Amino acid sequence: MISPLNISDLTKTFTGVKALDAVSLTVAPGSRVALLGHNGAGKSTMMKIILGLLPFDAGTVTVCGAAPGSAEARRQVAYLPENAAFHPALTGEEQIGQYLALRGESPKKARELLERVGLHDAARRRIGTYSKGMRQRVGLAQALIGKPKLLVLDEPTSGLDPVSRRDFYALLDGLAAEGAAVLLSSHALTEVEARTDQIVILSNGRMAASGTLSELRRAAALPVTMHVTARNGYGSEIADALPGAIRVGADLHLSCGQDEKLGILACVTGLGDKVADIEMMPPSLEDIYSHFSRRDGQ
Repeated sequence: MISPLNISDLTKTFTGVKALDAVSLTVAPGSRVALLGHNGAGKSTMMKIILGLLPFDAGTVTVCGAAPGSAEARRQVAYLPENAAFHPALTGEEQIGQYLALRGESPKKARELLERVGLHDAARRRIGTYSKGMRQRVGLAQALIGKPKLLVLDEPTSGLDPVSRRDFYALLDGLAAEGAAVLLSSHALTEVEARTDQIVILSNGRMAASGTLSELRRAAALPVTMHVTARNGYGSEIADALPGAIRVGADLHLSCGQDEKLGILACVTGLGDKVADIEMMPPSLEDIYSHFSRRDGQ
């Protein structure tokens, strides 16, 4: 099966500065890939190259087996920018109907698409009355036209409230389950932490890290945080058993390396009923992102 996106040693230079430096990436069918990086890291440049809007200097890029920007690639790729703009005098239904007609499909499908993104009740209102979040949903409805094999989404949840963000990711889950590949850039790290299959971190145009969240945690080797709650009267005894722990009332807080985690858990378990609760917090995606960005000189 052809991967919707294959990038190998992609390099792009602007006036002597490398915006992308030998970046390689594969997005498989049905996978959700988060593209992370600081402003200027190369995310937008990569997306523009994938869409065929920018030429590149070296490397190879294939989109659904075709060249970026070719008719074959455009037919199978959908794009949602961070700030989607539409004609304010048109209704949501009219706007999506126009895009359907441009793709050679029936404008009557507009209501169905708007319903998928939660805009059924607002379909016949003018877009000029929509909030930013509602306009973003119109953009997503547009992106769904033609059942694309690759969705390229730039800060897609910008302007959405928490419930709408949850619904948005549920929709992405459904599209991925149907075989669509998703590449999205985001600064909302807590959002993508549990809703993507692969995480790519760009820094200064280079690939600072790539892999699943578990793989990045192992590669970063950041400490794990544990919170142990003692039963009444056992705080001092538990503190003696956990050298280095910081005691705050009945709670003890400690950090340990990944290779120490199981040993400490065994120690805590051996304390039996003296322990009321234990909570383990692995490094967050924000911690991992900061680690790899600093390692790359940011």
